[in-house]
Amino acid sequence: MTSSPEPRRGTRFVITCIGVGLLAGLLSGLFGVGGGTVIVPLLVLILRFDQRLAAGTSLAAIVPTASVGVISYAVHGSVAWIPAIILAVGAVIGAQIGTWLLPKVSQTALRWAFVAFLVVVIASLFFIIPSRDAELELTWLSGAGLAVLGVITGILAGLLGVGGGIIVVPALMLLFGTSDLIAKGTSLLMMIPTAISGTVGNLRRKNVDLRAAAMIGLAACTTTALGAWIATLVDPFVGNVLFAAFLVFISVQMAMKAIRGRHQR
Repeated sequence: MTSSPEPRRGTRFVITCIGVGLLAGLLSGLFGVGGGTVIVPLLVLILRFDQRLAAGTSLAAIVPTASVGVISYAVHGSVAWIPAIILAVGAVIGAQIGTWLLPKVSQTALRWAFVAFLVVVIASLFFIIPSRDAELELTWLSGAGLAVLGVITGILAGLLGVGGGIIVVPALMLLFGTSDLIAKGTSLLMMIPTAISGTVGNLRRKNVDLRAAAMIGLAACTTTALGAWIATLVDPFVGNVLFAAFLVFISVQMAMKAIRGRHQR
């Protein structure tokens, strides 16, 4: 065990981390997601990371990535600050519930249910095009709805290891009528306290490769602003189509995990 990490620390390790970070940062800025859906599988496939170590490293890398993304969206006034805090509080609580439920719930059934949810979201993205001028108005009703959405997001994050963005961004657009840019900026802000909380727990369990996380996070920071800038340039419908394509990639990934999980049983 002591000698196994060393071969991974050469040039290939550094280049892979930087490449993964550049791609994750671009997608994070463009879609308002953490980038974990790209970071985790690539660390597992290319660098042979253990699944838990890959997830923990990804979560740590998301902290600086999301921070740069928030600044990029905030410059354009596309962050709903108080709703993001409500979502984050709900997500932190939900994540605790999700990790508690983890040993009690069938992962395969959950993954198929999540795939079905993504299919519905993908279809709806072609019919519901949010206005760029639409704000996220905070009322008692919408505040309660945001808290519930945060808890659900946290539970799914704890159960499936998915980032909040792929749930929060479409939910804010489709259920709250928010513009795509505000949905993405708010999603990125919500992720920061959630990712910090998760990273602290992962550090205690030694589930974080800090060197890899630092390289991925720093590389991601260089392309996150570019992704956010591209998001402001594309038409809302084109943005929806691109986001739908990204969700198709995620749903295929989740379906493959569900199939593998069923065969392993």
